[in-house]
Amino acid sequence: MVLHPADESAGNLADQLLRLTRRLNHAHRHSFAPVGVTPAQARTLRTVAHSEEPLRMADLAERLGVVPRQVTSLIDALEERGLVRRAPDTANRRVIRIELTEGGTHALKELRQARRTAAEELLAPLSGDQREELSRLLTLLDVEHGRPG
Repeated sequence: MVLHPADESAGNLADQLLRLTRRLNHAHRHSFAPVGVTPAQARTLRTVAHSEEPLRMADLAERLGVVPRQVTSLIDALEERGLVRRAPDTANRRVIRIELTEGGTHALKELRQARRTAAEELLAPLSGDQREELSRLLTLLDVEHGRPG
């Protein structure tokens, strides 16, 4: 089987993106360790923080794209560390909502700084213009991915 140059190019780009993703994930795990949260827990905190109102567990699972059981484990770990709390819904006491605590807000600030540091290390070889071009290209891919069909 002979590969078309475009197929080979796409394959090479995919390999580069995978390697870069692994490096970024490793950097995140390393930089998040002092804060004491995993990347999945950090993503959960960010999702809770960016919600307009405290989320129900099912809504949080949907936003994270995981099964509710995973959210329960994530929230259990975050609650144990004092970063989130479960609170009854004022309109329906059977519904539990997840709220960020003051400790969670502080942890998010630390995580933002850790992410910036990890990204800066990863992007250090690029000039400002190259970073802008990379951002433009990644935005284009992200927008293309989000289009239906």
